[in-house]
Amino acid sequence: MNTISKTYPVHGAGLGLRRAIAGPLADQPPTQVDFMEVAPENWIGVGGSWGRKFRAFTERYPFICHGLSLSIGSPAPLDEAFLYKLKRFLKEHHIRHYSEHLSYCSDEGHLYDLMPIPFTEEAVKYVAARIRRVQDILEQRIAMENISYYAAPGKEMEEIDFINAVLAEADCDLLLDVNNIYVNSVNHRYDAMAFLSKLPAERITYLHIAGHYNEAEDIIIDTHGADIIDPVWKMLDKTYELFGVIPTLLERDFNLPPVTELLAEVDTIHQYQQKWSLAHATRSRQV
Repeated sequence: MNTISKTYPVHGAGLGLRRAIAGPLADQPPTQVDFMEVAPENWIGVGGSWGRKFRAFTERYPFICHGLSLSIGSPAPLDEAFLYKLKRFLKEHHIRHYSEHLSYCSDEGHLYDLMPIPFTEEAVKYVAARIRRVQDILEQRIAMENISYYAAPGKEMEEIDFINAVLAEADCDLLLDVNNIYVNSVNHRYDAMAFLSKLPAERITYLHIAGHYNEAEDIIIDTHGADIIDPVWKMLDKTYELFGVIPTLLERDFNLPPVTELLAEVDTIHQYQQKWSLAHATRSRQV
């Protein structure tokens, strides 16, 4: 067990705010949702009725932003004009934390997918320098998310070593996506629990958990469009055992079910959190 005592930007269980469910969530604000997350690109500059609706949510719930377009591994220069817009947006809505994907999605135009950065020492230094620049502009630490990927072009080091090297070189935080570990462990045939145990607990700021699509027995597609399956719940359970209870967000982007079904999964997150809060408290008293 590698539990640590730290302050997180939010607490409990969260839900990604999507426009398709904004109405029901506004009509009956769920009490089991402790925080919400949005992609800032979808809300920067939005006014009118949607702007007012968004403001109502940010005044009711703590918020985190999870970006889509930073493209931290791109060969193209950072979009610093966007970063200054983002900085204003984060302050305007009192956003608690900002995270992005450890990937790239553009090069003189958007690719509309998250592409894997080559696992090389050269890429570590390049990406880390760009992360440090982002942190300097935003004047805050950011978290990078471990992504799902389906090929590893130019690979010279293992995924876990690449992630840890980037985090250390950039001195940034980690958004740990539990489902992505499971997906990659099947697609690239590695031990998910061993991978999990090698992550730096002190850098984890919050977790993502989501569903996926089984293309075949040995190929899983990360879709955020299905219910969470038992092996992924077990990964979350193991994460809490190793690192303590970490704020956890339910991601659902497609095939959105009724809000009651989403909230049932949020309730399940709470159940695992309560289980391990009690277990770690009991262990602490016994030491």
